[in-house]
Amino acid sequence: MATEAAAPAVRERERDAMRRAVALSARGLGSTSPNPVVGCVVLDAAGHVVGEGWHRRAGGPHAEVHALAEAGESARGGTAVVTLEPCDHTGRTGPCSRALLDAGVARVVYAVADPTPAARGGAATLAAAGVDTEGGLLAEEAAEVNAPWLTAVRLGRPYVRWKYAATLDGRTAAADGTSRWITSGAARADVHRLRAEADAVLVGSGTARADDPHLAVRGVPGAVQPLRVVADTEARAVRPGARVLDGEAPTLVAVADDLPEAATAHLDGHAEVVRLPRAGGPGGGLDVAALLTALHDRAVRSVLLEGGATLAGAFVAARAVDRVTAYLAPALLGAGPAALAGAGIATIADVLRLTVTAVERIGPDLRIDAVPAVPAAPAPAVHVSKES
Repeated sequence: MATEAAAPAVRERERDAMRRAVALSARGLGSTSPNPVVGCVVLDAAGHVVGEGWHRRAGGPHAEVHALAEAGESARGGTAVVTLEPCDHTGRTGPCSRALLDAGVARVVYAVADPTPAARGGAATLAAAGVDTEGGLLAEEAAEVNAPWLTAVRLGRPYVRWKYAATLDGRTAAADGTSRWITSGAARADVHRLRAEADAVLVGSGTARADDPHLAVRGVPGAVQPLRVVADTEARAVRPGARVLDGEAPTLVAVADDLPEAATAHLDGHAEVVRLPRAGGPGGGLDVAALLTALHDRAVRSVLLEGGATLAGAFVAARAVDRVTAYLAPALLGAGPAALAGAGIATIADVLRLTVTAVERIGPDLRIDAVPAVPAAPAPAVHVSKES
């Protein structure tokens, strides 16, 4: 037990360890779903770092197990600093609460309490066994990195990040439809890092027809390829030879459930097809909530929405956008499509207010990250336009 005089120094070491654990947890983004990302740092009895770890892949050892293995006997009498409350259940791996007890740690400090009924309770188990246990240290920072998983647990749908690139006057393409390239190579490389962190990348039929996008990750070593998703209501946009059918990454095409089987025959053997209800009756687009449920059922916890203005508008109208990442190029077009359309906002009183969380220069461009000032809610029935 640290003396009162030493307590501030001990506290600062734990804060430093938690900052490191948060950074470690981010290394798991894109590879742990449907599990959370978690980082852990083990301090010995004197407060020195003796072990580090992070959850690397679903089904693999948890962060605490990696860190304890590195620490060895030095963990005994020490402190484990972890970004998420240690789990207390046996799944594909054993409970981390048991691993910490077996290692003989004297103290456990965690940032965020586990909200899942099956896994939570590790803190209580540790405390009951005599381990000094404390939660809440740097909780906001840890929750920010784990936002996709926490959002999926809270809302029962994937976390949605809408990404777009535009000129300073808000145009995503020229009047003739050309859009390559509005932003710089540096900004496009940054988008590939966002794809590598996501479980799925989503576009609509309009983008699929106009751009024939590939949607796979390039230039990120070790990246797990995300699920490529096209919302193609009428099954007309993804044709044989489309780049998303090249087999480099898995592909899912969402179509309306009232189409005849023959309408998707050209996709057999090339992509998974999921049939979803339309919103608004016959002739409508796909229901946003149904699409997100279908992705959640496939262990998708985070979606990078890269579609055009209409698809983005459907998600905004459904209040199913959790983060906006805008890449703004120092250029003007004066005409051409805007970044957002059909969002269901008719008056300034209904404006969706955002809170800017980061502003960064990416080469010559500006990247702005923002989140809704009012947290998103479960998506109501709003359709994905056939022309999105």
